[in-house]
Amino acid sequence: MKNLIIRKMSGVLVLATSVLVSFTSCTKKDDQMVSTQSKGITIENVLESKPLVQSGTFKGTGTPPVILPGQSVSFSFYAGPGQFLSFATMYGWSNDLFFAPENPGIKLYDDAGKPITGDVSSQIKLWDNGTRINQVPGIAVSHPGTAEATSKNITEITGTDAQGNTYLSASQLVKASLAYDGNSKFTITLMNNSGGTANATPLSPGVWAISYNVGGNLQNAMPIYTKGQPTANGLTNIAEMGDNAVLNTYLAGITGIFTPLSPVLVVVYSGNENPFYKTGENDRGEGLKNLAQMGNADILAQALRTKPGVKNVYVLKEPTTTVLLPKIGTTGGGKVTQQLTLATGDRIAIATMYGFSKDWFFATKGNGIDAAATGDVSSSIALYDNGTALDLFPGASGTAPAESKAINEVPNPNMYTTLPAINQIIKVTINK
Repeated sequence: MKNLIIRKMSGVLVLATSVLVSFTSCTKKDDQMVSTQSKGITIENVLESKPLVQSGTFKGTGTPPVILPGQSVSFSFYAGPGQFLSFATMYGWSNDLFFAPENPGIKLYDDAGKPITGDVSSQIKLWDNGTRINQVPGIAVSHPGTAEATSKNITEITGTDAQGNTYLSASQLVKASLAYDGNSKFTITLMNNSGGTANATPLSPGVWAISYNVGGNLQNAMPIYTKGQPTANGLTNIAEMGDNAVLNTYLAGITGIFTPLSPVLVVVYSGNENPFYKTGENDRGEGLKNLAQMGNADILAQALRTKPGVKNVYVLKEPTTTVLLPKIGTTGGGKVTQQLTLATGDRIAIATMYGFSKDWFFATKGNGIDAAATGDVSSSIALYDNGTALDLFPGASGTAPAESKAINEVPNPNMYTTLPAINQIIKVTINK
């Protein structure tokens, strides 16, 4: 009998222990055993950034396509406050002179952020490329002429050159007029006013560029030339021959996308719908607009914490810069990481602003990411237009008028630019 009691007690003890182990690894939900696990989510800005927003060329309409005295040429571009227009064109009847604004270029907005229009000729200067000995300027100049024994640095010509030849001021020879077309778009007209002067000359085909402004600093404040430094990158081809092809190729190679990503919203939830947006619907007024327009995720995060099915909400900020900067030169892009506790059936949604836009944001598509997923899940991300501010040229835009339209994916290419693939801008990884 004693042995029987011991055997029965042992059986109860084993059963009790088994049940206890079972309840520490699972929870009961809707009559199903649901396991939980910890995973890390990492969001990175992997964009290989470029310093120039836009660049391009201009030329006359004749053959050859020079701008003769009395003729003009116009081109358009986009720019926001703190950005400048740089360009270069050859003083055609010289050996190696060129017209260009003083760096960083022609000022486009006043200190109050209002677009500048009208005559901006005073900002144009005449420069010596330093590669040829200057002859008396005029139609009789022989090209290419005599090379300098040792190439000199680029210098401004103010009245006379190194050989004693005289020149009117650049603003008397080339008139530059700015027009503001609205929505961050400008048109500049360069008029050749040199006819009838002692410095009559055609103007060659040229190049132009706009640099990104990041936190008040231009990413390339001297894209075409550097005063007091040797010529480079194909400027000699313009200054000596009026050939803009080489320098245009160089500028095109450093023109492209630059954008930070705002502090990242991460949401763990259960349910059949993303808790903060749906394509085809307007912004819900819960704070997504603040994230998409200003990079402020805190308002939306607070609203989500009160919603049924939402389990955890995080706003991830890069410790040093707050935002996630792209790769700049040899410096890697910013990244943030968060450890998540996930149950079977949970979903993960994220959102972060395309920083150099008016109201674009990256977010998980549809109903987010399955908590069971691991590895690179960047294919779950798309770029959306919040529909609350008028789209302007990304990276070159001022104040945008408000609008009200449904949230939809940003087309690529779009009316302004062609963006890299999403996974070349933002990378999202889930690790056990």
